[in-house]
Amino acid sequence: MTLKETFEQAVADSKTLATRPGNDTLLSLYSLYKQATDGDAPEEGPSNPFDFVGVAKHGAWAKLKGTSADDAMTQYVALVNSMK
Repeated sequence: MTLKETFEQAVADSKTLATRPGNDTLLSLYSLYKQATDGDAPEEGPSNPFDFVGVAKHGAWAKLKGTSADDAMTQYVALVNSMK
């Protein structure tokens, strides 16, 4: 399997985990997915400072700035596999 196929399988597997991951793990999954699929986060996050979830998601994604798509996919796959 190619890395992209392995990543896509991990994305599918993440939706069928036996237990729901904690918020920190969910943020990691989100940020790694976005970095792998969209690249670096935009400079500006949500315009509403009271959008706490959106601000947290943007912050987690922004921390991965400069991480290559392949590295983000590899980290995502490893994280999902560790939760199986």
